[in-house]
Amino acid sequence: MKTRLMPILAILVLVLAACGGKTTTEQHHDDTSALAVGDEKQLPNGDLQQVTASAEELPAFLDDKPENLQLVYQVAGNAEDILKYMPCYCGCADSADHNSNLNCFVDEIRKDGSIVWDDHGTRCDVCVEIAVKSVTMAQEGKSLKEIRKTIDANYKEGYARPTDTPMPS
Repeated sequence: MKTRLMPILAILVLVLAACGGKTTTEQHHDDTSALAVGDEKQLPNGDLQQVTASAEELPAFLDDKPENLQLVYQVAGNAEDILKYMPCYCGCADSADHNSNLNCFVDEIRKDGSIVWDDHGTRCDVCVEIAVKSVTMAQEGKSLKEIRKTIDANYKEGYARPTDTPMPS
């Protein structure tokens, strides 16, 4: 599976790199606004958050991770407009108080372009799978509602309670 994801993710990274500039002031975890570029914070649930200047600079916690996982993070950093509408079914709604699949990788994209990354996705195949499927379907031309319906249908049974994610309009 890893070898099949590599070409898809490489293409997604190139295509999504042109989609930069999206920001959110919606903050998921408390006190991340005090973090500066280069800072990190360990959350009570064990997740680690690190701040980089932009989506082009990945957090240091990925340095020893496989290239495919690094690519997923790079894609997630540029796919806020997709992943913020996709729920996660790994249990992070309860364990990490996540609001969407985006929070498994990115806690906040600040107005200045800096990103508060979350390492939750480094330990969770469900998070990665949902992100890859969602972005791949978007690149295939599927609407956000179609993607959301597919994700919900695929993960409604046998997985944890989903995050409380808003439905795309």
